[in-house]
Amino acid sequence: MFYSKLFGKTTKQIPSDLSTISAKLLFQAGFFRESTAGRYFILPLGQRVQLKIIKIIKEEMDASGAQEMISPLLHPLSLWKETNRDQATGYELMTVKDRHQFEFALGGTAEEMFVDVVRKFQLSYKDLPFNVYQFSTKFRDELRVRGGLLRAREFVMKDAYSFAANEQEFKQEYEKMAQTYTRIFQRLGLTTYKVESDNGYIGGEYCHEFIVESPAGESKFLIAQDGSYAAHEDIAVFLKEKNNTTEKELPLQEVPAKRGKTMQDGVNFHQLPLKKHIKNVLFVSENKQLILASIRGDYDINPVKLKNLVKCHSLRLATNEEIRNKFQSEPGFISPLRKNPHLPKNYLHIADTSLSGLKNACSGGNRKNWDYLNINIERDFKPDIIGDIALAKAGYLTLSGQPLQEKRGIEVGNIFQLGYHYSLMMQNAVFTDKGGKKKPYYMGCYGIGIGRSMAAIVEKHHDQKGIIWPQSVAPFLVHLIGLNLQNSNIRNKVNHLYQKLRQLQIEVLVDDRPDVSAGEKLADADLIGIPYRLVISQRAGDKIEIKKRGEEKAYLIDEDKILTILPSAATERL
Repeated sequence: MFYSKLFGKTTKQIPSDLSTISAKLLFQAGFFRESTAGRYFILPLGQRVQLKIIKIIKEEMDASGAQEMISPLLHPLSLWKETNRDQATGYELMTVKDRHQFEFALGGTAEEMFVDVVRKFQLSYKDLPFNVYQFSTKFRDELRVRGGLLRAREFVMKDAYSFAANEQEFKQEYEKMAQTYTRIFQRLGLTTYKVESDNGYIGGEYCHEFIVESPAGESKFLIAQDGSYAAHEDIAVFLKEKNNTTEKELPLQEVPAKRGKTMQDGVNFHQLPLKKHIKNVLFVSENKQLILASIRGDYDINPVKLKNLVKCHSLRLATNEEIRNKFQSEPGFISPLRKNPHLPKNYLHIADTSLSGLKNACSGGNRKNWDYLNINIERDFKPDIIGDIALAKAGYLTLSGQPLQEKRGIEVGNIFQLGYHYSLMMQNAVFTDKGGKKKPYYMGCYGIGIGRSMAAIVEKHHDQKGIIWPQSVAPFLVHLIGLNLQNSNIRNKVNHLYQKLRQLQIEVLVDDRPDVSAGEKLADADLIGIPYRLVISQRAGDKIEIKKRGEEKAYLIDEDKILTILPSAATERL
């Protein structure tokens, strides 16, 4: 490929809305351009990288026994209605109508489509398990986009769906996919953490994200100091310190408390440590259910854990007006006790496990400037549900006693259990078992974002000069630069070497621009980030300068030696 003919050149300009390193470098180097917010043109250099990422994923998926197919981009909205996802929040669903007024969803995820095609066949247990996957464009009407390809509204994804007869068959496929993903990301030049993550209202113990550590990422996760445990902050568990569990229970007291509204105000007023206070927070679900969450004062509530525990799609904090008018309490003085006769009868009360065993705690009195002292769970109040709703933080201990560290990263892939969720909600999503009975499929889902993986590679492989592509995904293996191209001898040497490299099936980008300075050509080569740079110039004489991107030193060698080095370098990409 001749650079003079390449569509998409380097630029020194950087749009002000590009904040991440990957977005800036990919823009400057000519790999992508924005169409509208969150939707991008992938230019020829970027497409070469994407296709190599896809090739690696396809090779590893095929090796695992998965089978590639493709589904329509427009999903009949009736399928999403069948699973009630057309009404669910969090999917950023986009819809269109055709000329017959038939409604479609622009697919952001394809569970319904794959269940629909599988149920069209009368399969038996003999056909199971199997895994089908596709590379397709996804559409998500994200509220906010950021980081260029890291969070887009339209993007290419590899999504796969496994169908099994039972949980045991699924577990085997799940573990196979975990190993497959590890190999894929290693070949892409990415070191990933396999992190336990949130499976939402579907629940289940099998759900992991593959995260590349990076400050550009949105995923916060906690990892044990010895690496034995890693979990997304949404679901991370930790060892909760026991507190005064053997203390004698004292009589409940209602006392005046002229104090501020914060937990620290309560600590200062009553001169009791934070861990002897009860923190009470009122939430409202998507169906307007009032949910009171109570936790020990030195811990914070994790809204994701709370949402999953009560099995709702979304939660928000109640407003001060709602606390006063709907809950009949006072902001800053909410109580876990139901002693106020004006409290609503149908609110749901959730208590964290940290309150179990806590003796003689302090909390609000459900009216301004009044508190309760010596509160004891079970004796003084009985929550509807007791469960883990606490937010894990760095410094806390794992259940095995290891300190937790907080990290941030880019989620490049995920694998998770669907179980019977979709096969039970969709009619006739069944197979025939050995006894001739119809049973629902046990499913799993496995995704990798192509553009996001490309951006993550750049976040991890760059320097101040530009991108440093791993050989496995680089748009070309060799960047051949001709200096002093006005000299016919130099031009002939460049063309001669280019043809030889092409005969060896080595991918080459040739900078053949005659009117561009040496400094600009070398800077562009560093910015684009192709693994090997070859320079032919008058100064080098009969030699050719070779330099590996990311290394400082360049070498002068004979042409015949280049032809022995590069083929071996090319084999490293396999």
